Amino acid sequence: MTEELLQHIEKELDKLPYGNKPASLYDPIRYIISLGGKRLRPILLVLSGRIFSDDEDNNLHNLGAVAEVFHNFSLMHDDIMDNAPLRRGKATVHEKWNANTAILSGDVMLVLAYQLLAKLPQDKLPFCLEAFNQVAREVCEGQQLDMEFEQLKTVSIDDYLDMIRLKTAVLLGFCCKTGAYLGGANSEDTKQLYQFGEQIGVGFQLMDDYLDVFGDSAKVGKRVGGDIVSNKKTYLLIQALHLAEGDDLQQLNFWLTVNDEHKFDEKIKFVTALYQKLGVDVAIRQLADSYFNAAFQCLHTLSVKNEAIDTLSQFARLLMMRDK
Repeated sequence: MTEELLQHIEKELDKLPYGNKPASLYDPIRYIISLGGKRLRPILLVLSGRIFSDDEDNNLHNLGAVAEVFHNFSLMHDDIMDNAPLRRGKATVHEKWNANTAILSGDVMLVLAYQLLAKLPQDKLPFCLEAFNQVAREVCEGQQLDMEFEQLKTVSIDDYLDMIRLKTAVLLGFCCKTGAYLGGANSEDTKQLYQFGEQIGVGFQLMDDYLDVFGDSAKVGKRVGGDIVSNKKTYLLIQALHLAEGDDLQQLNFWLTVNDEHKFDEKIKFVTALYQKLGVDVAIRQLADSYFNAAFQCLHTLSVKNEAIDTLSQFARLLMMRDK
């Protein structure tokens, strides 16, 4: 079912109201959308709506496109801020064109998202618009916190988890909540679907952190060890700094000062081995699993019981087992 849904979503994205001139403004948008991805946000949105309605609702697909366009807008800008060379195994927009073009093209993507949002029926628009404005603000808050963490000597686990909740998880919560709302869910079920999406999102980001270090570069679509090179304060590094002692801590602090690209491979090798020695590689997977389990509990509380819930649950479980 999700394969058929994915095809429908791709058709919806093909209908985006692009402009033509200047080509240098719109070609980057077509480019980043064409890179594909899992489209998990629109899939979660539509599957959440189908729990409460059997109707093939075009509003669900339209709002799914809003979520996907906004997600890619945020990626385009995040890649500039992170100076990332690859996205889904291909050159990032600012690398293929330039940073200024990527900023402007990203801005237009946000406008496109609002254009699509405005197509919702008038009686549905206020709820979805308010939810979208809130999540757009929260995603920006999360990104700002992420950047600020780079300048801080220490970051707590709680602060880190709140940052990834804002940067990543709230958008998944938005998708599940608004999908349920458009499907006709009551307010309590809508809240539970939001919690489901948010919990899945935190677990999803923790797995991203894990895969950045321990994944396969060809499957992940970006350089493995990038977070180590940039001293990104992920759960792995925060915990390692907390647990390391003696020579291990001294060596870790030394490698955190190394910015020579000729030593990056050695840096990645040492830090990866230290993560394994301290057991933080196991701990992050266990923490991710706890968020996934909490998410599934939200589904058990819904006032309805049907096969659509099983479909949503099965899709979420695929995210848990993903290796890319």
